[in-house]
Amino acid sequence: MNKALFASLALFAALGAVPAAAQNITAPPAAVPAGITVEAVQVHSPALEGNLEGNSATREAMVVLPPSYGSDPERRYPVVYYLHGFAIDGRNFYNFMKVPEAVAASAAAGSEFIVVVPDTLTKMGGSMYSNSVTVGDFQSFVAKDLVAYIDANYRTVATREGRGLAGHSMGGYGTWRIAMRFPGTFAAFWAQSACCISPRGETVESATAMAAVPIDGVDQSGFGMRAGLASMTAWSPNPQNPPFYADFPLKDGAVDPMVIAQWAANSPLALVASHVDALKSYDAIGADVGDKDGLVTDDTLIHQELGKFGIAHEWAIYDGDHVNRIAERFRDVVLPFMAGHLDSGGE
Repeated sequence: MNKALFASLALFAALGAVPAAAQNITAPPAAVPAGITVEAVQVHSPALEGNLEGNSATREAMVVLPPSYGSDPERRYPVVYYLHGFAIDGRNFYNFMKVPEAVAASAAAGSEFIVVVPDTLTKMGGSMYSNSVTVGDFQSFVAKDLVAYIDANYRTVATREGRGLAGHSMGGYGTWRIAMRFPGTFAAFWAQSACCISPRGETVESATAMAAVPIDGVDQSGFGMRAGLASMTAWSPNPQNPPFYADFPLKDGAVDPMVIAQWAANSPLALVASHVDALKSYDAIGADVGDKDGLVTDDTLIHQELGKFGIAHEWAIYDGDHVNRIAERFRDVVLPFMAGHLDSGGE
């Protein structure tokens, strides 16, 4: 895969434009080490039924099982749910992150996990892991429907103490949002290079350009514009306003303050103050970002906001950009972090 194309994900925060060819990014199939089992399952989600965008309520999830899963039928395993970013589906994210190799490395170090990578790709290119009548309630899909399916079909540690949540870029954003909304579901979470942390605004010029995109021109509108439209359908849905079924941030030739307020209400940075108890309930919180990532300033702000309220967390700015070390850090940082904080299921 062309890393320059994958790195365009970092432009989400700045709404930079790249060609449509850079969207729906693909990665070579991941190697599966000996002893690792991978299953691609289909999970039906009541939380996604009836969404106005027409996104499927049945989603693929890649389930990676550790080496002893088949040979130790009495054992139960902690689960890490891993969320992908914008313009890539769950399977290609699983491939790029080399998840089977990470699970094998963790097992070799003495900690075995089930890792689940769900697909949340939507018509606009990404769900924003939000709760929207237009896009669907992807927060409940992850924290309720997907968790229920995995617990019912695999030998999991089926308690809060046995579940961790992680994600990259838009998936890092989703990790913050879902963690705040569902503190009773997960015991630990880690956000990698999270996008969309700060409240987002628009100028008259940018809002006018957004409103000028036709529904059949979204795929040709450029990465940044497509990301902006995905945010709009997730954060300012309006079932009375087809064909996008959302409110644009432009009204009577000016930026619409109500829409901007709705978007701000979806900002993890803005939400920290009203979710202090939820965040303090976690056994462990972690976040990181590369020092050459365009998101470093935004991610540093939420680190500082957590500190303001005395919310304990691990934090790192490392030598890297938006993508060049994220698979390595999932293997060497995120999974060991989870091993230190999740119920091991009897290890």
